[in-house]
Amino acid sequence: MSADEKKVIEVICPCCQTILWVDPATGGVVRFEKPPKKKESLDDLLFKEKKKKEGFATKFEATADLEKQKLQRAKEKFEKEIGKLDKD
Repeated sequence: MSADEKKVIEVICPCCQTILWVDPATGGVVRFEKPPKKKESLDDLLFKEKKKKEGFATKFEATADLEKQKLQRAKEKFEKEIGKLDKD
């Protein structure tokens, strides 16, 4: 190991597990190495896709309900304003 390599600090990112070699004098990254990707089984991938698909359905239903509520509130306000006009 050369004198320059001894001065470099090795840091592991807590989020992505990437190994960084940082020059303490400049604070710059000298080199980085991404961790190897984990191989997932087909069952795991299918399970994730199923969950994602269920999530889309849930979000769609929630959005549809929200839009129905907005429409109902708009109708109520409209009827209220029409009632005011009839009284005047």
